[in-house]
Amino acid sequence: MRTIERLLTQYSESHQNKANVAIHAVAVPSIYFVTLGLLYAIPVPELLANANITWAHLIALPILYYYFSLSGPIGAAMTLLTIVCFSAIRLLEFYGVSVWQSCLALFVIMWALQFIGHKIEGKKPSFLEDLRFLLVGPAWWWVHWLKRLNISY
Repeated sequence: MRTIERLLTQYSESHQNKANVAIHAVAVPSIYFVTLGLLYAIPVPELLANANITWAHLIALPILYYYFSLSGPIGAAMTLLTIVCFSAIRLLEFYGVSVWQSCLALFVIMWALQFIGHKIEGKKPSFLEDLRFLLVGPAWWWVHWLKRLNISY
């Protein structure tokens, strides 16, 4: 069994309840977005700032590498999500919305929802056993979309 299949199978074990799955369908990509937003808002050295490079950009590269190492289609899908997230962050900035404040508020709300979902499920979150599952969540989310599009992962 491929690593991605094993990880997704393990992750799915604590994501069977329809309410929990629905919560995760919203919360997982939202948490990815707000995490990038929070990293984006951390000041960087002037050299990076002058090149419009943020901590979020620097962290996104090894994360995307990890996704591509698991699966090409998931890596491509996560690249798309990352681009959408960066575009949304820039949109917040354009409209004068505080990126760090809005992302922090959404971070707290989405994580609270995640834990509510797991309370409903009756199983603890997978990442409490293995931190890799913090990255497997978005891949799991994409697999549902890839399957609908008849794209194997």
